[in-house]
Amino acid sequence: MRSRIAVWCLLLAVSIPVSAGDWPQWRGQRRDGRSTDTGLLRQWPEAGPPLEWSAAGLGAGYSSVAVAGKRIYTLGDIEGAQYALALEREGGKLVWKTRIGPDWKDSYPGPRSTPTVDGDRVFVLGTEGDLCALDAKSGKVVWKRNLAADFGGKLMKARGTYEWKFSESPLVDGDRVIVTPGSNEAVLVALNRSDGKELWRTKLPELGERGLEGAGYSSAVVAEVDGVRQIVQLVGKGAIGVEARTGRYLWGYNRVANDVANVATPVIDGQRVFVSTGYGTGSALIELSATDGGVKAREAYFLAPDTMQNHHGGMVLDGGHVYSGTGHNKGFPLAVRLSDGKVAWGPVRNDGKGSAAVSWADGMLYYRYQDGRMVLVEATAEAYHERGSFLIPGVEQFSWAHPVVAGGRLYLREQDRLLVYDVRRREPGTGDRDTTNTRD
Repeated sequence: MRSRIAVWCLLLAVSIPVSAGDWPQWRGQRRDGRSTDTGLLRQWPEAGPPLEWSAAGLGAGYSSVAVAGKRIYTLGDIEGAQYALALEREGGKLVWKTRIGPDWKDSYPGPRSTPTVDGDRVFVLGTEGDLCALDAKSGKVVWKRNLAADFGGKLMKARGTYEWKFSESPLVDGDRVIVTPGSNEAVLVALNRSDGKELWRTKLPELGERGLEGAGYSSAVVAEVDGVRQIVQLVGKGAIGVEARTGRYLWGYNRVANDVANVATPVIDGQRVFVSTGYGTGSALIELSATDGGVKAREAYFLAPDTMQNHHGGMVLDGGHVYSGTGHNKGFPLAVRLSDGKVAWGPVRNDGKGSAAVSWADGMLYYRYQDGRMVLVEATAEAYHERGSFLIPGVEQFSWAHPVVAGGRLYLREQDRLLVYDVRRREPGTGDRDTTNTRD
């Protein structure tokens, strides 16, 4: 019963009308890192799946891609400015390119945010806090706000001065676009989807001693708790929940916060929230329940960092287990049972090096490592079963963009290039017939 409730809640998580086989925003249709595809390869050839096509000209950056309809959307720094780009889904030809703000030449330059596609609009966030609503067909700017100038936005600053700029991917919930300026007076804000006017803002109370004030580097998700629809986000001081309709602060959890960077998107399972951060912090399961006039958050368990800490590659939930990389900047594959935090297997040392971003498709885990190695692993709690790996060609910087699986293709953004691999399974005797299916 719990799993059915969880699926229903995730279906409610965004208002984006999508087609099967699309990946219209950060971490897919439900922001859970899960593809709807089936009929995919269960074992990769020694050299990896076949490269179908590649495209260049995307600019510098670590943004992933959104795939919706006949187009692909991403962000990149090109010739002194930051741009949103739309490409043709077949072949990658540039459709339009729109300047959204200044580029970023500091440490690890380039945008991190992934565009959010919602019908005829594309919502993007630049590193300087430029939030733009673009016409999906033409790329024209419909409206624009700035998280710093308009809402006093700021990021958690490690060691007093260091930060990695605004990195979240905007959340669309009904007629609202929700982003995280990070100021105490406006930690979250909701803007009208049509014109960008403010609908609500959330004032952040004191959460505890851990962490730093400001926005983290995570992206918000939606949960339903006894009929209370809420936005869940990981900010500089920890995990928080606010009422989706009004922005009213509901609950906070400080123990998972660190004083450098809180990054991984929370995982929602019905009325449970799983959170994890790196830098020697750890992971926790938070159980939510409605109270008179609010929501209560209770720590079900906490996992020490030597058991599990996810740096910035994210986590996926499947079959009651959380799969991720663990270890600060290590990405060792790990499976943890959600209900009690018991480790099913791992951590495992494979050929990948550095942090690992993970996505799920058709019962398989797609791990992408910082050194550019892709690893295919069965999503099973029985044991670690690796089913192939390959190196992304031409990796010169950190290979951080999250992998996307949509329509039988594996999309890998690698700085200026996009590489698209065919991961469809072809049954004997089918020739070139596409055997990929999709789930609703």
